[in-house]
Amino acid sequence: QVQLVESGGGLVQAGGSLRLSCAASGGTFSRYAMGWFRQAPGKEREFAAAISWNTDSTYYADSVKGRFTISRDNAKNTVYLQMNSLKPEDTAVYYCAARYAPTGLRAWAALSQNYDYWGQGTQVTVSS
Repeated sequence: QVQLVESGGGLVQAGGSLRLSCAASGGTFSRYAMGWFRQAPGKEREFAAAISWNTDSTYYADSVKGRFTISRDNAKNTVYLQMNSLKPEDTAVYYCAARYAPTGLRAWAALSQNYDYWGQGTQVTVSS
């Protein structure tokens, strides 16, 4: 059983930056692909970014490409989401998720049902 805890959310002005962290425990972190999703009020949860277990592959939603960067530190059991040039439409609860040892990141990473474990989320609010 893997536990995921997100942190780093907060209130930021449009154009600003935040870095989210997701700390994992209870499993072999280096064997899990990791993803970030977000859910705005009244909307469905949507994919933001994913990274393979060995960092060879990353994948981004078009809405965040060029502004967000996903990375991981397997020695620290942590995945990050660096968010730059934030927009009010980025306001959402951000969740990290884990899937055990998959291949072919782009074939499955954008679908929330493909992940095995989820964190509790962290709120990001971008003011205009």
